[in-house]
Amino acid sequence: MKEAKISIVTPVYNAAMILPELHARLFRSLSQITDNFEIIMVNDASPQNDWEVIKSIANKDDRVKGINLSKNFGQHAAISAGLEYCTGEWIVVMDCDLQDQPEEIIKLYQKSQEGFHVVVGKRMRRKDFFLVKLFSKLFYNLFNYLTEQNLDNRVANFGIYSRKVIDNVKRYKEKDRSFGLLVALVGFSRVEIEVVHAKRAKGASSYNFRKKINLAMDHILSHSNKPLKLAVKIGFLFTTGSIIYGFWLIIAYFVYSNVANGWTSLMVSLFFLTGLIIAVVGMVGLYVGKIYDEVKERPLYNIAETTFD
Repeated sequence: MKEAKISIVTPVYNAAMILPELHARLFRSLSQITDNFEIIMVNDASPQNDWEVIKSIANKDDRVKGINLSKNFGQHAAISAGLEYCTGEWIVVMDCDLQDQPEEIIKLYQKSQEGFHVVVGKRMRRKDFFLVKLFSKLFYNLFNYLTEQNLDNRVANFGIYSRKVIDNVKRYKEKDRSFGLLVALVGFSRVEIEVVHAKRAKGASSYNFRKKINLAMDHILSHSNKPLKLAVKIGFLFTTGSIIYGFWLIIAYFVYSNVANGWTSLMVSLFFLTGLIIAVVGMVGLYVGKIYDEVKERPLYNIAETTFD
């Protein structure tokens, strides 16, 4: 029986010091499964010498393929570039910082052979800072509410996926993309298993708080129109409240001879409702902006150089 080919796809950014160890550990782990594998490292225009390190590794090991993007397109665009060039029947997507441990691939692959198209790693004890874990949990709770999904904040990109799953993911062309969310959208048999999560080997994550907020907003706006529905409900609630309050003022005037006067309350109400209207219009504008970005149909990424033909 022919051995199934396994492809590893990892986006690379600020990881020059980590890549040699990543390659060595991947080689040892994959060799326990099959000799038929490839490692695709996608340099997302890292300001360090990541690309030089990738080329050096590729020169020594022809199973390593390097892709150098022309500028920083983001982690998920880099993953998409790697998926476009992978040839394996099973594809592992993982981060390059060694928090996703190569040794866990063996466990993921063995589980996939039980008949699952998607096997993702669940980080039971995340080795991240408290605020990182808190923000992740809050985002997933909000995202699940707005999109009516049931995603777990302990599950990220790390997993093994069948060729059928990846081919279907590649059909999705939206610009604001999240690989994990797209996998959830395409369906197929799926299982989550516990994996050991490690601390980042060296350096620090390039995702600061501002980038995390922007990414969260992009994902929510790209996968849900529920914020618009909530805005309509809130607007209806305030309209109903203002009508009831108007009736109360009329009753107070005739029954209690109480003339409603109060410049402060009037101005507070005016500014509050004006702010609410501006917020709703701004939300609509964000969705229009997303539509504008999509209809331009610009490429997800541009490749400056590869280590292969």
